[in-house]
Amino acid sequence: MNKDQVKGTAKDIGGKIQEEAGKLVGSSEQQAKGLNQQAEGKLQKGLGDAKEAVKNVIDKI
Repeated sequence: MNKDQVKGTAKDIGGKIQEEAGKLVGSSEQQAKGLNQQAEGKLQKGLGDAKEAVKNVIDKI
């Protein structure tokens, strides 16, 4: 696991928490920020996954 995978997962989880907190207090702005953070986290984790895949291919050569 690399740092992009870890940071991406953490952002995704943080975004889910922020979205749910926004729902609890009735703040559509906080919900939107949470959804945005989740999207950023998923993208960053995807980048980390791609880096790991490339590394694994290179290691096999």
